[in-house]
Amino acid sequence: MEIKLTKTSRPKELPDDSKLGFGQLFTDHMFNMDFNPEQGWHNARIEPYAPIMMNPATAVLHYGQAIFEGLKAYRTSKGKIQLFRPDENMARLNRSAQAVCIPEIDEAFVLHALKGLISVDKKWVPRAPETSLYVRPTVVAMDHYLGVRPSNTYRLFIILSPVGAYYPEGFNPVTIWVTDKYVRAARGGLGEAKTPANYAASLYGAEVAKKAGYTQVLWLDAVEHRYIEEVGTMNILFVINGALVTPPLGGSILAGITRDSVLTLARKWNIPVAERPITIEEVMAAHKDGFLQEIFGSGTAAVVSPVSHLAWRDQVLTVGDAGVGPLAQRFYGAITDIQYGRAEDPFGWIVPVDEA
Repeated sequence: MEIKLTKTSRPKELPDDSKLGFGQLFTDHMFNMDFNPEQGWHNARIEPYAPIMMNPATAVLHYGQAIFEGLKAYRTSKGKIQLFRPDENMARLNRSAQAVCIPEIDEAFVLHALKGLISVDKKWVPRAPETSLYVRPTVVAMDHYLGVRPSNTYRLFIILSPVGAYYPEGFNPVTIWVTDKYVRAARGGLGEAKTPANYAASLYGAEVAKKAGYTQVLWLDAVEHRYIEEVGTMNILFVINGALVTPPLGGSILAGITRDSVLTLARKWNIPVAERPITIEEVMAAHKDGFLQEIFGSGTAAVVSPVSHLAWRDQVLTVGDAGVGPLAQRFYGAITDIQYGRAEDPFGWIVPVDEA
């Protein structure tokens, strides 16, 4: 499929790389593509960043039929631009599409379009240390219809945003509040899909955590309220007695690409890895017995995020010395070194962007 290119006649002023936040600024262009049953995915185009006009009856506004992804483009010290495991993001987008009855995409073509968009807006890829260009592919239902059924028409769009650190703390440790009252997802639901409803379900608990003085909320399972699942914006990992322990992918948590990268590195380094059910009681007991060495999260936005304090009911535990643990530091350094081209990529994770 040909991609039509229309360049903006009013380019924006580039931001100061040293002052970037997260998800607040957007580049000059976006990618759009449409779907209908007669033509399939068609009308692929890169055009100036602009609002998407919607009828008030548009299906996504009423029934939430939508999916999205998040990945980043990185600029190396030599000025090259590269992506980290983007094929995994495309595959996960299709898994999310299946979960909410959205037509699947051609993964290779959308990745090609994404690279083309970045090439057009390559000047927006920041150069300051630990900054990047965040990439957000999204698909939304576009039928004008008030009735509960899958839409027949869709819009896929990709937007780009130059970003700094996701958490205000940066790589400094964050604090986590554990809820056994609120539920984000259950097996058989949308927990493993990147769909807006999945994140909407996490907002109230996250606000409760924030008001209590914590950075994020840690979710437990929906049935027994004991088994650890994930944090609202990242997967969670524990270092217990020298082993790396993380909840298994059982249908209610996101199959994180950074999570998989951490586990792959751990196995390469001969660190014991256990993907198994783990209860909040086990974590508390491990801390009491002196076996809990580190807790950290993993995700595209923050990469690796150390946890200094974990609060559950009337207990607040301090993890280690409340600083950055050695394994969190090692994983963060190894992954970001690959992402920014400071180290060799032994896994074939890096995909270069062919600049126009």
